[in-house]
Amino acid sequence: MFNEPRGRSRSHHPVDQLAQQANREKRGHHPDLTKLAGWRAMQKEADLPEGRWDEERRWALRMGLTGAESIEDKSIPTFARGELPHFAGINTFLKAPYAEDVLEVADYDATVLGIPFDGGTTYRPGTRFGPQGLRKISALYTPYNYEIGVDLREQMTLCDAGDVFTIPANIEKSFDQISRAVSHVFSSGSLPIMIGGDHSIGFPCVRGIAQCTSKKIGIVHFDRHADIQEKDLDERMHTTPWFHSTNLPNVPAKNLVQIGIGGWQVPREAVKVARERETNIITMGDMEKMGVDKTIEMALEMAWDGVDMVYMSFDIDSIDCGFVPGTGWPEPGGFLPREALALASGIAAEGICGMELVEVSPPYDTSDITALMGTRVIVDVLGALVSNGKLGAHKKFIDKPVSIPHGEFSGKRWSNAT
Repeated sequence: MFNEPRGRSRSHHPVDQLAQQANREKRGHHPDLTKLAGWRAMQKEADLPEGRWDEERRWALRMGLTGAESIEDKSIPTFARGELPHFAGINTFLKAPYAEDVLEVADYDATVLGIPFDGGTTYRPGTRFGPQGLRKISALYTPYNYEIGVDLREQMTLCDAGDVFTIPANIEKSFDQISRAVSHVFSSGSLPIMIGGDHSIGFPCVRGIAQCTSKKIGIVHFDRHADIQEKDLDERMHTTPWFHSTNLPNVPAKNLVQIGIGGWQVPREAVKVARERETNIITMGDMEKMGVDKTIEMALEMAWDGVDMVYMSFDIDSIDCGFVPGTGWPEPGGFLPREALALASGIAAEGICGMELVEVSPPYDTSDITALMGTRVIVDVLGALVSNGKLGAHKKFIDKPVSIPHGEFSGKRWSNAT
């Protein structure tokens, strides 16, 4: 139509009229635009607040100085502060505030904890660099998700408390450090989000939460491997977290639900324990036959049966290794990324008391795609908690909070101060 001379009217020739009618009928086969999720999401964005984004830009100018005279956007500071630019700044998760004083975690809805430990690895090491890898690539994300209409910056508060001081040569001391850190964050009321690290950290993470409550805790575990044998190579390794977790008095084995288990890397020792303790296993084949929604329904029913809270453990190797090469024990035949995200979000929609994302190994990663996927799992879980009003639901069950004193240095000796 842009080539027609100006002023020419629309053709009334019968052939052209038939073509126009055919076009109208063709368009009529499309669904009503207002019924599409894309249209609804576009409208929903208008209802989201923007106050915290404005506050962050004012803070950035105050902390980073006003920009050069040639900069037209006067919200840009001289020194990079906050979310932008994505390639600059200090690597906290999602560029969230760094809680250098860990007593400050009580002021936030959720707290990210790095757990750089791979002493429980039985094959490829490198997951001690997982927290660094996820933090670095998380800068690519904004806090806003178009499809679910959530802006994490505006609808929740998140901080990064840095890394737990693990002891590379000692599994048990590292476990004690991890439990102590997790119990501190959980006791504060903030939701602990742990970034591993190998899967051995599952036990001390659950123990850290279980110490702070008399209530019962269920577990939903995404993995290709059962990870429930008592020992591996004579130690508590990344193949053993759920044996020891379900030995805790308020973590019933019958409420352990493992999704995605299968393939040629499931030790028979683990299967024996799962059978004896009557845990619940949903294989990858089960999920394919039932579908994502039914799998979520079943997992929630079993995990929540008779308990007060549910903990989520997500092993990145539950996703097909073609999508996540950077892991310590890659396995073909796992979840597709969309399936993994839908499953994790569906479980989180009912509320969780804590979450771990484990087994990202940057030395084996390609273009950071494994760390990128791990980051996406975490932000999708946070988005599901916010959109379903479940963030903070765990707080009412903290009936045995753990109080850890500050340390004070005096000369060559350290002492604990209340």
